[in-house]
Amino acid sequence: MSPEQRREMIVRTALPLVAEHGTAVTTGQIARAAGIGEATIFRVFADKDELLDACVMEALRTDHVLAEIQEIPLDQPLAGRLAEATAAIQAYLGRMGMVLGALHATGRRDRGSHGGGEAADAAIDRASAMARTRGALAELFEPDRDRLRLSVEETAGMFMGLVFTWSRPPTGPETPAPSLEEYLDVFLHGALTGTTPEGSPE
Repeated sequence: MSPEQRREMIVRTALPLVAEHGTAVTTGQIARAAGIGEATIFRVFADKDELLDACVMEALRTDHVLAEIQEIPLDQPLAGRLAEATAAIQAYLGRMGMVLGALHATGRRDRGSHGGGEAADAAIDRASAMARTRGALAELFEPDRDRLRLSVEETAGMFMGLVFTWSRPPTGPETPAPSLEEYLDVFLHGALTGTTPEGSPE
């Protein structure tokens, strides 16, 4: 196993532990979970801070979720494609939120804007990540291009907004949030039923 492969293996093993324990996680815990000696961690990471920085960078990476979206079969109904894409984005946001939230809650607030140090801040290009995600989602709409009221790019952008809204619904704790199926149904078919209200133009 090359040093880079070992780093990746250690980070993958560490992520759920960091999400659970935040900065309180120990390199001993990570080593045991990875089935390696603790000294092996320090052969590829200078210290625990560098390992936590690498975990933040991994949590922020979007290439995994983009690959999942690109693997969605285009021969299934559009609603099914969008449901799969939403699940992939939800999983990504959930993992990222758990890791960053746990680190922030346990006091890691002096390592840049994301808690991953300068390297993480430099590696994140939010505009590029959003554009790549919108492009991947646009591909899901391509088979139905002729049925869309807007371009695939505009529709994909609107769908992104819906996904992020559904992830963080602007409702109070007492207000039940619509299900994903309800969100998708309104997105695809509109808020109005097929009947025309009396006095409204048809």
